[in-house]
Amino acid sequence: MFRKSILPISVMIIILIIWEVSTRFFDIPTWVLPAPTVIIQEAISGWDNYQHHILSTVTLIVSGFAIGISVGLIIAIVLHILPKIREALYPLLIMSQNIPIIVLAPLLVIWFGFGVTPKLLIITLVCFFPIAVSTIDGLRHTNPELIHYMKMAGASKRQIFTKLELPYAVPQMFSGLKISATYSVMGAVISEWLGANQGIGVYMTLASSSFRTDRVFVAILFIMILCLIFFAIIIAAEKIILKWHPSKEDQ
Repeated sequence: MFRKSILPISVMIIILIIWEVSTRFFDIPTWVLPAPTVIIQEAISGWDNYQHHILSTVTLIVSGFAIGISVGLIIAIVLHILPKIREALYPLLIMSQNIPIIVLAPLLVIWFGFGVTPKLLIITLVCFFPIAVSTIDGLRHTNPELIHYMKMAGASKRQIFTKLELPYAVPQMFSGLKISATYSVMGAVISEWLGANQGIGVYMTLASSSFRTDRVFVAILFIMILCLIFFAIIIAAEKIILKWHPSKEDQ
């Protein structure tokens, strides 16, 4: 695991060194492009100014992500169990992702106000689709021979679903969870842009309007860190839960 991390870490260090040297060599103003050391310094010295913003965003992300997971799984299960409904609604499911969130968000604010509801809806909209689609694919690609054997053994549709199809869909489900974990952070920041009192999105907007580019990069840094943390949590859960899965036995 450590050896696999050496290459991307090395590339990142090289990029940061080039960035630092370039800003100093070309004497680029801080308000145009701050050096990495300036960004780190601002992140450390300004912790008291934005720690409550981070806590607010994390709370929003976790809540929206939980709702998105629930909605995505429910949609996937319903569309799998009821093929006719899947044929009718699956195109609409895809079309729902063609609406730009940045355009839909102001409408949600108009409909639901400036409270937490439109923010949770935005995160749910960006999270549910990857989970729903990946889970549906996982359920549909269950080994047909095993389904046949269970039918021969007298298993009911409910038993086939709970004991075979759903467990076999778990790896695909985690693929969707990884995508949704990163989307949830993006959705939270976008929702905060459109009307919030606190959050990383608010902090970024205020920093941008006051030409504090270093603080904008601090916000971007913490957004990236949150994405990596949520992604790492999903991967850790995947490794723990999928130890039993047949696909892991051959690896």
